[in-house]
Amino acid sequence: MSRTTAPKKKLESMNLTELRARYLEVVGEETRSPNKKYLIRRIEETLAAKKRRSPTHRTTATPPSAPPAPAPQAAPTADVTQHARGRGRFAGMSVQELQAKYLEVVGRPTGSSDVDYLKWKIREAEAGRVTVGPRPEREAKVREDGKRVIPLSFDAEALKALDKTWRNAGMPSRTHFFRRAIRRYLVEMGVPEVAALFAPNQDK
Repeated sequence: MSRTTAPKKKLESMNLTELRARYLEVVGEETRSPNKKYLIRRIEETLAAKKRRSPTHRTTATPPSAPPAPAPQAAPTADVTQHARGRGRFAGMSVQELQAKYLEVVGRPTGSSDVDYLKWKIREAEAGRVTVGPRPEREAKVREDGKRVIPLSFDAEALKALDKTWRNAGMPSRTHFFRRAIRRYLVEMGVPEVAALFAPNQDK
Protein backbone atom coordinates (compact mmCIF):
# COMPACT_ATOMS: atom_id res chain seq x y z
CA MET A 1 0.00 0.00 0.00
CA SER A 2 1.29 3.51 -0.84
CA ARG A 3 2.52 5.66 2.03
CA THR A 4 0.08 8.33 0.89
CA THR A 5 -2.91 6.15 1.74
CA ALA A 6 -3.74 5.07 5.29
CA PRO A 7 -6.89 3.14 6.28
CA LYS A 8 -9.08 5.13 8.63
CA LYS A 9 -9.35 2.12 10.89
CA LYS A 10 -5.60 2.12 11.38
CA LEU A 11 -5.56 5.81 12.33
CA GLU A 12 -8.46 5.35 14.76
CA SER A 13 -6.60 2.53 16.47
CA MET A 14 -3.61 4.80 17.21
CA ASN A 15 -3.18 6.47 20.57
CA LEU A 16 -2.66 10.22 20.89
CA THR A 17 1.15 10.02 20.81
CA GLU A 18 1.14 7.89 17.66
CA LEU A 19 -1.37 10.21 15.96
CA ARG A 20 0.74 13.27 16.74
CA ALA A 21 3.78 11.52 15.26
CA ARG A 22 1.80 10.53 12.14
CA TYR A 23 0.50 14.12 11.92
CA LEU A 24 4.08 15.45 11.95
CA GLU A 25 5.09 12.92 9.25
CA VAL A 26 2.17 13.70 6.94
CA VAL A 27 1.35 17.37 7.59
CA GLY A 28 4.94 18.43 8.21
CA GLU A 29 4.36 20.32 11.45
CA GLU A 30 4.05 19.48 15.12
CA THR A 31 0.76 19.75 16.99
CA ARG A 32 -0.31 19.60 20.61
CA SER A 33 -3.99 19.14 19.81
CA PRO A 34 -5.67 16.60 22.14
CA ASN A 35 -8.52 16.03 19.67
CA LYS A 36 -8.06 12.64 17.96
CA LYS A 37 -10.92 13.25 15.47
CA TYR A 38 -9.31 16.50 14.37
CA LEU A 39 -5.88 14.87 13.97
CA ILE A 40 -7.32 11.99 11.92
CA ARG A 41 -9.25 14.42 9.70
CA ARG A 42 -6.19 16.58 9.02
CA ILE A 43 -4.03 13.53 8.24
CA GLU A 44 -6.63 12.15 5.81
CA GLU A 45 -7.15 15.53 4.11
CA THR A 46 -3.40 16.02 3.66
CA LEU A 47 -2.95 12.51 2.27
CA ALA A 48 -5.82 13.06 -0.15
CA ALA A 49 -4.31 16.36 -1.30
CA LYS A 50 -0.92 14.70 -1.85
CA LYS A 51 -2.60 11.98 -3.89
CA ARG A 52 -4.33 14.58 -6.08
CA ARG A 53 -0.98 16.28 -6.67
CA SER A 54 0.83 13.05 -7.56
CA PRO A 55 2.29 12.80 -11.13
CA THR A 56 0.02 9.84 -12.02
CA HIS A 57 -3.11 11.72 -11.03
CA ARG A 58 -2.07 14.85 -12.94
CA THR A 59 -1.30 12.82 -16.07
CA THR A 60 -4.73 11.18 -16.15
CA ALA A 61 -6.50 14.44 -15.33
CA THR A 62 -4.80 16.52 -18.05
CA PRO A 63 -6.91 16.89 -21.24
CA PRO A 64 -5.33 15.95 -24.62
CA SER A 65 -4.88 19.55 -25.69
CA ALA A 66 -4.27 22.17 -23.06
CA PRO A 67 -5.58 25.72 -23.68
CA PRO A 68 -3.06 28.53 -24.27
CA ALA A 69 -1.34 29.71 -21.12
CA PRO A 70 -2.78 32.99 -19.82
CA ALA A 71 -0.67 36.12 -19.82
CA PRO A 72 1.61 36.38 -16.78
CA GLN A 73 0.20 38.34 -13.90
CA ALA A 74 1.83 40.09 -11.00
CA ALA A 75 2.43 37.87 -7.99
CA PRO A 76 -0.16 38.35 -5.24
CA THR A 77 0.88 40.13 -2.10
CA ALA A 78 1.40 38.24 1.12
CA ASP A 79 -1.95 39.48 2.48
CA VAL A 80 -3.86 38.27 -0.59
CA THR A 81 -2.15 34.85 -0.48
CA GLN A 82 -3.00 34.47 3.19
CA HIS A 83 -6.61 35.45 2.56
CA ALA A 84 -6.92 32.91 -0.25
CA ARG A 85 -5.84 30.08 2.03
CA GLY A 86 -8.88 30.32 4.28
CA ARG A 87 -12.60 30.91 4.19
CA GLY A 88 -15.13 32.45 6.52
CA ARG A 89 -14.57 34.92 9.31
CA PHE A 90 -11.10 33.58 10.14
CA ALA A 91 -9.79 34.08 6.60
CA GLY A 92 -6.68 36.22 6.49
CA MET A 93 -6.17 36.24 10.29
CA SER A 94 -2.57 35.81 11.42
CA VAL A 95 -1.52 33.38 14.15
CA GLN A 96 -1.17 36.31 16.57
CA GLU A 97 -4.70 37.50 15.77
CA LEU A 98 -6.08 33.99 16.23
CA GLN A 99 -4.28 33.70 19.57
CA ALA A 100 -5.81 37.01 20.64
CA LYS A 101 -9.27 35.77 19.57
CA TYR A 102 -8.62 32.53 21.46
CA LEU A 103 -7.85 34.53 24.62
CA GLU A 104 -11.02 36.59 24.14
CA VAL A 105 -13.34 33.62 23.58
CA VAL A 106 -11.74 30.79 25.57
CA GLY A 107 -10.70 33.07 28.41
CA ARG A 108 -7.09 31.94 28.78
CA PRO A 109 -3.91 32.38 26.71
CA THR A 110 -2.41 29.70 24.48
CA GLY A 111 1.05 29.05 23.11
CA SER A 112 -0.25 27.01 20.19
CA SER A 113 0.59 28.22 16.67
CA ASP A 114 -1.56 25.54 15.00
CA VAL A 115 -4.02 27.60 12.95
CA ASP A 116 -6.58 24.81 12.52
CA TYR A 117 -6.49 23.94 16.23
CA LEU A 118 -6.98 27.59 17.22
CA LYS A 119 -9.98 27.93 14.87
CA TRP A 120 -11.48 24.66 16.13
CA LYS A 121 -11.08 25.63 19.80
CA ILE A 122 -12.61 29.06 19.27
CA ARG A 123 -15.64 27.52 17.53
CA GLU A 124 -16.00 24.87 20.25
CA ALA A 125 -15.87 27.54 22.97
CA GLU A 126 -18.44 29.70 21.19
CA ALA A 127 -20.73 26.67 20.91
CA GLY A 128 -20.33 25.89 24.61
CA ARG A 129 -18.71 22.52 24.02
CA VAL A 130 -15.49 23.24 25.95
CA THR A 131 -14.73 24.81 29.32
CA VAL A 132 -13.88 28.50 29.13
CA GLY A 133 -12.03 30.69 31.59
CA PRO A 134 -8.83 30.12 33.55
CA ARG A 135 -8.19 26.54 34.52
CA PRO A 136 -8.80 26.08 38.25
CA GLU A 137 -5.76 25.16 40.28
CA ARG A 138 -6.02 21.69 41.70
CA GLU A 139 -5.92 21.67 45.45
CA ALA A 140 -3.14 19.48 46.81
CA LYS A 141 -4.25 16.71 49.12
CA VAL A 142 -2.74 16.80 52.60
CA ARG A 143 -2.00 13.47 54.24
CA GLU A 144 -2.12 12.78 57.97
CA ASP A 145 1.67 13.06 58.18
CA GLY A 146 1.50 16.59 56.77
CA LYS A 147 2.83 15.70 53.32
CA ARG A 148 1.04 17.08 50.29
CA VAL A 149 0.08 15.02 47.26
CA ILE A 150 0.33 16.92 43.97
CA PRO A 151 -1.26 15.78 40.68
CA LEU A 152 0.98 14.89 37.74
CA SER A 153 -0.32 13.97 34.28
CA PHE A 154 1.59 11.90 31.74
CA ASP A 155 0.82 10.27 28.43
CA ALA A 156 -0.04 6.60 29.04
CA GLU A 157 2.73 5.28 26.76
CA ALA A 158 5.33 7.61 28.30
CA LEU A 159 4.36 6.57 31.83
CA LYS A 160 4.53 2.90 30.89
CA ALA A 161 8.07 3.35 29.54
CA LEU A 162 9.07 5.37 32.61
CA ASP A 163 7.84 2.70 35.03
CA LYS A 164 9.72 0.02 33.13
CA THR A 165 12.90 2.11 33.33
CA TRP A 166 12.90 2.70 37.10
CA ARG A 167 12.00 -0.94 37.76
CA ASN A 168 14.91 -2.11 35.60
CA ALA A 169 17.15 0.24 37.58
CA GLY A 170 16.15 -1.57 40.79
CA MET A 171 14.26 1.33 42.36
CA PRO A 172 11.45 0.43 44.78
CA SER A 173 8.77 2.85 43.54
CA ARG A 174 7.85 5.62 41.15
CA THR A 175 7.88 8.13 44.04
CA HIS A 176 11.43 7.09 44.88
CA PHE A 177 12.46 7.74 41.28
CA PHE A 178 10.82 11.20 41.18
CA ARG A 179 12.47 12.27 44.45
CA ARG A 180 15.92 11.21 43.28
CA ALA A 181 15.40 12.87 39.89
CA ILE A 182 14.28 16.14 41.50
CA ARG A 183 17.19 16.04 43.95
CA ARG A 184 19.74 15.48 41.17
CA TYR A 185 18.33 18.27 39.00
CA LEU A 186 18.33 20.73 41.90
CA VAL A 187 21.98 19.88 42.60
CA GLU A 188 22.78 20.58 38.94
CA MET A 189 20.94 23.92 39.25
CA GLY A 190 23.28 24.88 42.09
CA VAL A 191 20.77 24.84 44.96
CA PRO A 192 22.01 21.99 47.18
CA GLU A 193 20.12 23.32 50.20
CA VAL A 194 16.84 22.78 48.34
CA ALA A 195 18.01 19.46 46.91
CA ALA A 196 18.66 18.23 50.46
CA LEU A 197 14.90 18.40 51.11
CA PHE A 198 14.31 15.63 48.55
CA ALA A 199 15.36 12.04 49.21
CA PRO A 200 17.77 13.13 51.99
CA ASN A 201 18.81 9.53 52.69
CA GLN A 202 19.74 8.83 49.06
CA ASP A 203 22.98 9.46 47.26
CA LYS A 204 23.21 12.17 44.64
